[in-house]
Amino acid sequence: MLNKVDITSAVAVVEADKIGSATSPLGLHRTVAVVGERREVRAGDVVVVRALTDSATYNMLELPTGRLAKINPGDMLVGVLGRRRALKGFVGDVPETVAAGDELHLLNMGGVIGCCTGHHSSLSDAIKVEVIGLACDDRGRVLNIADRALLPRERLGASAPLVIVAGTCMNSGKTYAVTELIKQATRAGLRVAAAKLSGVACLRDTLNMADHGAVATASFLDCGLQPDMIVIELGDGILGGYSVDSVFDDAELREATSAIIFCASDYVGAWGGIELFNRRGIRVDLVAGSVTDSQMGQDYIEREFNVPAGNARRNGARLFEVVREKLEKVAQAA
Repeated sequence: MLNKVDITSAVAVVEADKIGSATSPLGLHRTVAVVGERREVRAGDVVVVRALTDSATYNMLELPTGRLAKINPGDMLVGVLGRRRALKGFVGDVPETVAAGDELHLLNMGGVIGCCTGHHSSLSDAIKVEVIGLACDDRGRVLNIADRALLPRERLGASAPLVIVAGTCMNSGKTYAVTELIKQATRAGLRVAAAKLSGVACLRDTLNMADHGAVATASFLDCGLQPDMIVIELGDGILGGYSVDSVFDDAELREATSAIIFCASDYVGAWGGIELFNRRGIRVDLVAGSVTDSQMGQDYIEREFNVPAGNARRNGARLFEVVREKLEKVAQAA
């Protein structure tokens, strides 16, 4: 709980109850120094808040261990400021300034905090939180998760073949396809790295990838590993607030991509994804997701759209076989 100090003073010290996984790059401890005066802020700034309300449908916080913890009114939480554009979740923005006493909202389970402007009808209102202060170092400088981010690169350079998994929206089957592909490739003796490039990710995604055999996740560049392939999940939908389709504006990434798997929940979504990629001169190599949960759906896509289809739950080996054929063709052409 909050120590008995004046939170409007230059620097205060608080004891957090729970730390969100979004802060993981910084390796924070529960004792956090904060500044409470009003400051201009940016996405990624670490913020300490007190939960004011509960939620019937969205009341868990993912910790840096990957474990989920119940959020109770009065809990002191550490998260990061961020925006969210989830079609089936919360929508919110980063405020221009933040000070102790401001009221914001919890936007995702990883601890992303901002001003909620709307949410999907299946969810109750976002948990309201009171700002205690911005986390800072011993010089009063506000911490930001970008402080520990991988250095940006202007060029992709030499890379293992990329396999990109995209979809129509959240919950279209992307993560299941990714993890099944990783499992099958690992069993076949390949070293697989994996990453999630868009959305507001929680650790559960990369932990799930590791659980299925990925030798490294988003931090593979730090590990000196040379995988046989890299499986990339593009969070959310190929269209929407995250501009996921802009990933394919990069010519080097497109050249390094050996296979594209598209996940959809219905025929129209599958057709739309195939058409959107076609307009960019890119061929979808396999359709997966819940549209293929029945054999009828799989057969329809292959017959009407002339694109291979496979279901990760029923036959994950088929996904890998399609990808392996693509990898072999790339290797032969090299």
